[in-house]
Amino acid sequence: MNCGYTISGEFCAHCGQKTDTTRITHISLIKNDILGSIWHVETRFFKTIKSILFRPGKTAMDYIAGKRIRYYNFISLLLILFSFNVLTLHFYEKFATKEAIPESSEVRTFFARYSKTILFIIIPMLAVNAFFIFKKVKLNLGEHFILGTVSLLGILVIFLLDDIVSFMGLWKPLSKITDIADKILFVLFILFPAITYWNAFKKSYSKPGLMVRVSILYVVMGIESLAIISVLYKIF
Repeated sequence: MNCGYTISGEFCAHCGQKTDTTRITHISLIKNDILGSIWHVETRFFKTIKSILFRPGKTAMDYIAGKRIRYYNFISLLLILFSFNVLTLHFYEKFATKEAIPESSEVRTFFARYSKTILFIIIPMLAVNAFFIFKKVKLNLGEHFILGTVSLLGILVIFLLDDIVSFMGLWKPLSKITDIADKILFVLFILFPAITYWNAFKKSYSKPGLMVRVSILYVVMGIESLAIISVLYKIF
């Protein structure tokens, strides 16, 4: 082993290297090193997205509890999804007709320029506000940061789905269906943080108590978001 420790079992308990270190062949290189690595990364990637969409709060709480090997790194996933969103928006604007995209306005230009800033401010805002609103669960700021990250990951996945729906809507026969899908996705985007915190804390609070706290979180986040957007808009 690399670390020189005595081992028993399939992996070294000290450095994590596999005990199976037979000679590399062209077959083992393709099967284990290339295809195995790609399959492992892709499987975790899509399983993490699925978990975030269907049980966001449970996923965050599992990660906080130390059950992390099954999930793709949240920060890396955040950067990947944001890049995908930027690319899909770029190509949509490239292929859409002038009728599909309204003429540029100050508001549209503002959000295009500051979208990254606005989105990434969401995480610390959620973390700090939730730290005080959900004190009973006794999570620290770093752990609330993970919950905020999962909320934003879900929002970015919904944005990406909405971009795909918008692409489909460029074909006129599907426009009515995509309009309905777009409205559904918009509602999910608004509700996703609430779904995340409800899923995470439903065993820690009564339903009325949790509903009140989630409502307070939304009111506080709304006021803070308006204040930040107003400041950025004045600077812009």
